[in-house]
Amino acid sequence: MNRLAVLLVALLMAGCSGLVPEPQDGPGRVIDDPMAIPDAVPQDAPRSRYGNPEQYEVFGQTYRVMDSAAGHRERGIASWYGSKFQGRRTSSGEPYDMYAMTAAHKHLPLPTWVEVRHLNTDRSIVVKVNDRGPFADDRIIDLSYAAAAKLGMLERGTAPVEIRVVTPDNATEPVEPAEPAQLATSAADARGDYWIQMAAFRRASNARQLAQRLQAASLSASATIRQGGDGLHRVRLGPLADTERVDQLKAELQSARFPSGHVIIPAEPSD
Repeated sequence: MNRLAVLLVALLMAGCSGLVPEPQDGPGRVIDDPMAIPDAVPQDAPRSRYGNPEQYEVFGQTYRVMDSAAGHRERGIASWYGSKFQGRRTSSGEPYDMYAMTAAHKHLPLPTWVEVRHLNTDRSIVVKVNDRGPFADDRIIDLSYAAAAKLGMLERGTAPVEIRVVTPDNATEPVEPAEPAQLATSAADARGDYWIQMAAFRRASNARQLAQRLQAASLSASATIRQGGDGLHRVRLGPLADTERVDQLKAELQSARFPSGHVIIPAEPSD
């Protein structure tokens, strides 16, 4: 896992000017019983003085910070970061504690508390978002080492997840499955775990043209067109069995000079 981007954001927000050679990231002290780690407790807290600009830039990409986190939910791929950043300043100004239940997100206000649900196991945790990242375009949240251990994703390194913002008022409410339209997925996607959506068009001819270009590029996944109830024609690549295949296809798209698209996770993922 490459967390250099997160370090750059923290340095920029803190007004730092230099970098030193970085050790490899990884686990620290082994956590004997991850399930015994208490979840983060949602609080009514003001926005941090640090890490909440209207927008910021990392490696030439501009990211906007959300005005409000209320009701936010999304699906995507989670990753984690560990010992390399232990004790470092996070984007919110707090020191990173790999043994605390925290996380990094590109757009949510700092701090925000979110429930993270592993879509393959249905295990859920609650973390405090106090950092920026991950800046790989197919990852939506970066968990601390402790949070990743409790979610059961350390060994593989990534996991398909659904996140939802929680507050002191709704933290204990039962979670209703999100409607497919909320997550840009459909029941037809259940053939595979992941898809990469390249674009959505009003005109079917434009979708067909892009699909033909993708097919001509001899990628390792087929291009399909899905028409939703909103009338949009979505061009997608897949199905992809796991995050390794997602990363492989992203690299192929980059080599072929296509946009990277974004990852779609089905409403009912397979094991």
